[in-house]
Amino acid sequence: MKISINWLKDYIALDLPNSDVIEALNSIGILVDDWEETGGDTILELETYANRPDTLGHVGVARELGAALGLEQKKIEAAVLESEENISDHFSVQIWDEDLCLRYCGKIVVGIEVGPSPEWMQERIKAMGLNPVNNVVDVTNYVLFATSQPIHAFDLAKLRGGEIIVRRAKRGETLRTLEGIDVALSNEMLVIADHKRPVALAGIIGGEESAVTEDTEAVFIESATFDPVSVRRTWKEVGIQTDASYRFERGADIGFPLQAAEMAASLLTQMGGRAYRGILDVYPKAHRAKSVILRHHRITELLGVEVERDFVVRTLAKLKFGVTSLQPGTWRISVPSFRVDIEREADLIEEIARFFGYENIPSRLPSMETIDLKLDHDRMQETELRELLFHHGFDEVVNFSFSDPAKQVLFPIKNQAVAIRNPISSRAAHLRTTLLDGLLQTIAWNRNRGSQGVHIFEIGNIFSRNDSDIQEQHRLGMATWGELEPLHWQRDAGPTDFFQLKGSCERLMQHLGYGPVVFRKQDHPVFEEGYALMLLCKGAEAGVLGSVKSSILEDYGIEEPVWALEIDLDTLFDLQIQGFKFTPVARYPSVARDVSFLVGQEVSYQEIQQTIKTLNLPHLERFDLYDRYTGPSVPQGKVSLSIRLTFRHSQRTLLAEEVDALQQKIMKALQTGFDLHLRQGGKN
Repeated sequence: MKISINWLKDYIALDLPNSDVIEALNSIGILVDDWEETGGDTILELETYANRPDTLGHVGVARELGAALGLEQKKIEAAVLESEENISDHFSVQIWDEDLCLRYCGKIVVGIEVGPSPEWMQERIKAMGLNPVNNVVDVTNYVLFATSQPIHAFDLAKLRGGEIIVRRAKRGETLRTLEGIDVALSNEMLVIADHKRPVALAGIIGGEESAVTEDTEAVFIESATFDPVSVRRTWKEVGIQTDASYRFERGADIGFPLQAAEMAASLLTQMGGRAYRGILDVYPKAHRAKSVILRHHRITELLGVEVERDFVVRTLAKLKFGVTSLQPGTWRISVPSFRVDIEREADLIEEIARFFGYENIPSRLPSMETIDLKLDHDRMQETELRELLFHHGFDEVVNFSFSDPAKQVLFPIKNQAVAIRNPISSRAAHLRTTLLDGLLQTIAWNRNRGSQGVHIFEIGNIFSRNDSDIQEQHRLGMATWGELEPLHWQRDAGPTDFFQLKGSCERLMQHLGYGPVVFRKQDHPVFEEGYALMLLCKGAEAGVLGSVKSSILEDYGIEEPVWALEIDLDTLFDLQIQGFKFTPVARYPSVARDVSFLVGQEVSYQEIQQTIKTLNLPHLERFDLYDRYTGPSVPQGKVSLSIRLTFRHSQRTLLAEEVDALQQKIMKALQTGFDLHLRQGGKN
């Protein structure tokens, strides 16, 4: 934005060195990017606020500069030489779209002789980087750069029907602009039209057919306020941005069009024209002046510094705000129409800060109170759960907390289901009583879309009603179905099974510090008979796992086995976890012995494991089941188990005789308890 210092002197008594003027503008946030002296004038290149269209003209900049320097602003004189003809007898204005045209003013000047404008006006136009055209066009540009209010002059003789209609364009209409560009108009665009056709694109550019030429003798001066969004959308669509559209899209002063039209008419009558008496002013919805309550203590709170009340009142008055005291330290501020950026109290405080000086506001951090946050151990364990399950190959899912009553009956519960008073669907009429329903739906959805394997978990709440009390429990649900790994040329993708789920559960409990868990056979209405285990942790029933009944899977369209579990996290997290112990790296080698034996199928490995643990043998570091086999070579009702016993002494290397003695104690205890028989070869 170019500003002429000589031009500013028309509006304030400015008699200061250029350096002082530049410093004053910079101090109030109107930055001077560059400046040059030319023809006895100084031209400033300003960078102003994006939401301050009032500073896009010399009057607005003079107002700001006067407030900063304590200079009074001069009144704009606009004496108009009028004829006896009344404008309303010859012309009319209609606004058909009041939302896009907020106000439209018009003035007619006749007896014009189009020619060069006065030298002083040409100098002003050149200072703005434009070339003078003629006295009519130069007047419109002069008013624009003086006041930031765009105006336009039509050749009155070329307006048909003696009227202006502000409306949306009709389908198929076109406009040839002043730049000679043919624009196809859409019904979203606002146009200025006469009785038959569009003559201008509202707020952007005039049309060639109604343009002022050397033969023009009378003009119709347009001064209006258009919707900023409409102007921006239109110029973006047609690709034509002008000085007028640049200002309109930022919000023009709805209170100024009348004065701008009078100012243009005054200048044209000074050049020999005469204006019709009166002015057309169509103002469908009169602007209601905004008012904002300003509190002195709020200024201190936001700026962090005490500002005197007199300074507040004085500054706002210089900026043409109306100030009314309501009580000590509280004012009602009337916002002038040209300040379209002021909406709330903080905006006014920003004005105070600009003129108080940001350099006078201390740079210090506000005092803050620290709060000791308590660690949420349950949430920490839940986060660790997610990470562990992810590394074990399970993906997390999040299902709805609503359930289908028809599916709900497949999962019997001890209490009643909670019905929703106003369900979004009949299939979501209950709060869920188990996580397994959502997990099975997820498996079915992915299976029907070609997935070969689904291994998922969910952490969420389930709900039930006990008499009038609604209970909410936090649960972990897991389900595994299909192939464990994607297809690979080096290996076959084996199916998931019970041991995959059970092993993941055991490792999960071990990593979380809940120690060894116990699995107890127990029938459950959701799982196949003989394929359900109760999970016991420190003696408490913490969950259940097994193979989901085929009758339930049929309801979901699943034919293959699904292994699932559900753990009560409320019960689990209430248990005391074991502390972790640091064990240094062993200095002496271990000795491993593999033992294979036959035992009855009714004997679980868990029982064998517990028997070995109760021996509490020294130097037995660990033991693992690494093979389980049933087949033709194994007698009916028997199963072959192979376990690896690992021994280590912390102070020396163990002797073979010592390892043999420890192994014999283990085998004697197992033979006594389970009637097992060593397979041929016995020891490996």
